[in-house]
Amino acid sequence: MCENHWWPKAPLTSPVGTMTSADKFTPDRRKAHSYRSDTRVPSFPDGKPLIVFDGVCIFCNGFAKFVLRHDRHNRLNLCTAQSALGRALYLHYGLDPDNYETNIVIRDGQPHFKSDAFFEVMKLLGSAWPLLAILQLFPRAPRNWLYDRIAKNRYKLFGKAESCILLPPEHRAKILDHL
Repeated sequence: MCENHWWPKAPLTSPVGTMTSADKFTPDRRKAHSYRSDTRVPSFPDGKPLIVFDGVCIFCNGFAKFVLRHDRHNRLNLCTAQSALGRALYLHYGLDPDNYETNIVIRDGQPHFKSDAFFEVMKLLGSAWPLLAILQLFPRAPRNWLYDRIAKNRYKLFGKAESCILLPPEHRAKILDHL
């Protein structure tokens, strides 16, 4: 868990849905903004897309820093999966709140998972990054298969921090872990 930082430790709660393996990925699909009526999910500013990522994964933190660097139009917010908000959103969508095998991107109140989440982020970044979204033309199954291989091996390949890595202070307003 992310301890000794500026956000509260999230309470331990059992998951609502199931995410037993990458092959049986079954997030709970709900109406847009359904988290607003879930008492477990703290209220948060949802006027911008939100990226929920594994805060101790060095690869995931690198992606978060990449997003912050390239989000020149201030279109995105982020939070770690280990924060109270991140954990509550994992539970809300029926995902295992202790096994972060997918980022969650919430855009216009709709959740996106795995490779779809990645492409939603690319579409929002400036410069040529939205061009990567053309890869969405490939079927979701092989895209998610590749995503799953990286997600399952991310700690072995890139490492794991002892606690959540703090992102640059100039971006604190975009990090919603304190909610």
